[in-house]
Amino acid sequence: MPLRDRYTRGLHEIGEDVWAWLQPDGSWGLSNAGLVTDGDASMLVDTLFDVPLTRAMLAAMRDATPAARQLDLVINTHANGDHCWGNQLCDGAEIVASRRAAEEMLRLQPALVAKLAAIARVGARGGALGRRLGSLLSRLGVRQLGAVLQGAELLDRAFGAFDFGSVTLTPPTRTFEQHLSLSVGDTAVELHEVGPCHTTGDVIVHLPSRGVVFTGDILFVDAHPIVWEGPVSNWIAACDRILELGAATIVPGHGPLAERSDVEQTRRYLGYLHDEARQRHAAGMSAEQAARDIALGEFSHWRETERVVVNVQTIYRELDGSPESPDVVELFAMMAELGRALPR
Repeated sequence: MPLRDRYTRGLHEIGEDVWAWLQPDGSWGLSNAGLVTDGDASMLVDTLFDVPLTRAMLAAMRDATPAARQLDLVINTHANGDHCWGNQLCDGAEIVASRRAAEEMLRLQPALVAKLAAIARVGARGGALGRRLGSLLSRLGVRQLGAVLQGAELLDRAFGAFDFGSVTLTPPTRTFEQHLSLSVGDTAVELHEVGPCHTTGDVIVHLPSRGVVFTGDILFVDAHPIVWEGPVSNWIAACDRILELGAATIVPGHGPLAERSDVEQTRRYLGYLHDEARQRHAAGMSAEQAARDIALGEFSHWRETERVVVNVQTIYRELDGSPESPDVVELFAMMAELGRALPR
């Protein structure tokens, strides 16, 4: 069966004692995870965005194999909440992430996102009136609230379905830099830190004997990736690392199970976008203007086109040598504006 035909919600066995948990359609917050077992030993790759989603996943894993009843290891591939905000349900497990990912996790509290989601829900009902109010507030200096109202429809779509009020931030208990070798029973596990690119401390998880790699959000399949951190050159190098591993089965952070061609296409996308953005930067266009001007060609069928404006903004920061990252809520307002301008 072709890999893409296996894209249904739930647990899929993808190798000997290796499973992928998939969440169609892979859009905002709907991430993938994985389970690896060897005898009584077990390892979870990523938790999900909230407690109910993670609880349902863990229950399905326990039904699939007794080894999942008590997890030994949890790997968080990066700091975004849809890959770590279910950690609280993994009592007794050692939780592992890169040092930079662990530090980034502490910067955003689930309770704050819950409040922003609630405001966005109200703002989305206000439609154009809410956006005008947001624009006014931004001009008056109330920037974050103004950005929430301007990006309310997208924020509500991205976060409105999740129960952040149930989340207790549970950071890793072990961190590393660059590379870490672990084992699940007799099965070797290689963790490769490839960030900063998507976030500050992205990690890919390789099982050499099983021919499987879990990429975290280094790979979005059939959707635009989002370059929160950059530089793009690091992300391209991360794609090269995945290809060098030669794994037969690739589990992306979002979307259906992947093939080498998906990694190659992501690599092309990043290189193409960087080149196109650099030309427009040199011509004096703003990041917003450039995002609207760049023809997407072979990538035009991908979902979440609004993310292009964040990617171009990140490339511009790199070209300007600016260390400061824009406020994430303001980036959502920019994405929402681009999304409204796109053809329906």
